[in-house]
Amino acid sequence: MSKKEFKPFIPANKVMPEFTVASVVLGILMAVIFGAANAYLGLRVGMTVSASIPAAVISMGVLRVILKKDSILENNMVQTIGSAGESLAAGAIFTMPAIFMWANEGLCEKPSFWLIAVIALCGGLLGVFFMVPLRTALIVEEHERLPYPEGMACSEVLLAGEEGGSKSKVVFS
Repeated sequence: MSKKEFKPFIPANKVMPEFTVASVVLGILMAVIFGAANAYLGLRVGMTVSASIPAAVISMGVLRVILKKDSILENNMVQTIGSAGESLAAGAIFTMPAIFMWANEGLCEKPSFWLIAVIALCGGLLGVFFMVPLRTALIVEEHERLPYPEGMACSEVLLAGEEGGSKSKVVFS
């Protein structure tokens, strides 16, 4: 099996806005909204949904239509932050109830808001610290072998938005 070289959509020598105030603020807003929705849904029915594709679509709408910006990298930043927020909420809602159940049984004290925040922060940082060194191994080197269906679908949504959104009329109609 011959290995093709991974080429990113945006060449490394092209400078485009990515880490901007608008992308970070919008990403944090999406993370809070999707995190709260996922926390409610997860605690209520025991399952969560991914926010990657909805965050990508909303970011394209807000950044392109309202703020008149057109950068796939900013959209990717918003989508990534929004998705991380919902993932963090899912991680918390599937682990924290056990601590509350232990507290009800007298095995430990009920956790405070700050303890829950620290645990969630540590979980998020742990995810980042593991993903940064694994990015090259999993995303770049294994690009052809590992399908990542949700990630590929999200990238296709962002690429479709980059084409001008002419196909979006069919979706929204």
